[in-house]
Amino acid sequence: MNKIINGKRYDTETATKVASASSGGSWGDFQHWEETLYRKRTGEYFLHGEGGAMTRYAKSAGQNSWSGGEDLIPLSYESARAWAEEHLDGDAYEAIFGAVAEDDSRKYTTFSLPTGTVERLKREAARRGVGVSELLDEIITSSID
Repeated sequence: MNKIINGKRYDTETATKVASASSGGSWGDFQHWEETLYRKRTGEYFLHGEGGAMTRYAKSAGQNSWSGGEDLIPLSYESARAWAEEHLDGDAYEAIFGAVAEDDSRKYTTFSLPTGTVERLKREAARRGVGVSELLDEIITSSID
């Protein structure tokens, strides 16, 4: 499936399949759904989802009538991580987004970067298979030493 959303192309044929999740059951169940997380070569994430008539993928089939459907949903990096936290086990999550620090040695801060720089960081982090924070830490540490 492919779709243009906000001027960007999302295509399940050219993107990398990262992970999948489903509600279990069968397609005969109106509440059954399946989602696959994809990463584009640019580092952007999106979901391809399919589901029955009682899921968020349902499509109108006339007056008071619904059928199953499918859709592509762009995700921010943070939303992709949240999806993975909800649907994957710890090992699968860390294989995609890198190891999770379990101590209090991290400080969360907010700063502003040009949009182009942020996109380049996300692409490079995705290419290396690490999180953006991990990549920034590596860049800053190596340039200060």
